[in-house]
Amino acid sequence: MLPVSVHARRRLKVKINQLIPVRKRIFIGLLSASILCAGLILAGIWHLALNPHRTFWDQVLLLGLAGILLGGLVVAAFGIGGMVVTILYARDITVLHGPMHVAINIFFPVALALGRVFNIDQDRIKSSFIEVNNYLVRSKALKLFPEQVLLLAPHCLQKSNCPHKITTDVDNCQRCGGCVVCDLLDLRDRYGIKVGMATGGTLARKYVREYHPRAIVAIACERDLTSGIQDSDSIPVLGVTNERPFGPCFNTCIRVSVVEEAVRFFLKDQTGWPERPG
Repeated sequence: MLPVSVHARRRLKVKINQLIPVRKRIFIGLLSASILCAGLILAGIWHLALNPHRTFWDQVLLLGLAGILLGGLVVAAFGIGGMVVTILYARDITVLHGPMHVAINIFFPVALALGRVFNIDQDRIKSSFIEVNNYLVRSKALKLFPEQVLLLAPHCLQKSNCPHKITTDVDNCQRCGGCVVCDLLDLRDRYGIKVGMATGGTLARKYVREYHPRAIVAIACERDLTSGIQDSDSIPVLGVTNERPFGPCFNTCIRVSVVEEAVRFFLKDQTGWPERPG
């Protein structure tokens, strides 16, 4: 029989795997490691500042830098704690939105750099970030009208040999069924949401300015989804990673059922909608 401590550790490991799946733990773990690295840098700055051979102004400058870094570390630590608590209890913690934003925007590039050091695939890290983001968004209680939801999709979902280009007008699609664009338009017609087919970040931002959505369902590769989620500011984004059987940006595809489920999340509890604005 194994010692009780070993059984306890195994049960704890199983519980952690159930509560925070591996894909989420990659991003949160690297983010935590990034803060640890920043803490080591802070310790080094503090050591230099206390060196008696430093001039007074050098010490003042180093202590000021250490104070700024310490403040950022404390805020980011609260942000990571907020992510973990939100994932564990599936509850939105409004007061920690700011710290979570700071943790992601400041330390995400460091997390990617650490991923390279440990030979972790960059798309895997970004996919983990998307999973964490989606979980945070799903913890919110949202009750939106269909016209307040924007579905952003990449133009590469359209077959490359199709003569009917849809980036200027999505209704140029002839709905022949040769690609999933037809299915996305069916979702638009069924639920009344807005749809934009974008060639890149510039056109995607144009759709956001034009439609003023309260929520976005975005389809893209890991790289574009990551940058788009970070650029969205206060607009909640559910990211759906596309499938690329022929390589990036060429005849990509998507599971429409996953996209529909994301759309329905923002439109759930329709009986609780407030009166429509005039």
